[in-house]
Amino acid sequence: QVQLAESGGGLVQAGGSLRLSCAASGRTFSRNTMGWFRQAPGKEREFVAAINWSINWSGGSTYYADSVKGRFTISRDNAKNTVYLQMNSLKPEDSAVYYCAHRALMITSTRPAEFGSWGQGTQVTVSS
Repeated sequence: QVQLAESGGGLVQAGGSLRLSCAASGRTFSRNTMGWFRQAPGKEREFVAAINWSINWSGGSTYYADSVKGRFTISRDNAKNTVYLQMNSLKPEDSAVYYCAHRALMITSTRPAEFGSWGQGTQVTVSS
């Protein structure tokens, strides 16, 4: 079982920045994919970014939704079991609850159903 805890959300003006963190604990597996999703009121949960990792590989492939490419950066600190989402040039349409998710495969997916563990979410609000 993997436990995930997000932090770093808040209220920011358009054009500003926030950095979200996701601390993982428990059995995180030697190969996995960590993802960020978001859900706005009345909308489905959507993929934002993902990064995969293997204990035998020092790198990590990253993937982004088209809507955040060039503005958001996902990264991970394996020593701290923490994944980050640096969000720059924020727009009001980025406002949502942001969720961290874990998938016990080093195969990236953009589908929420393919991630087995989720955090409780953190609210991001971007004012215009």
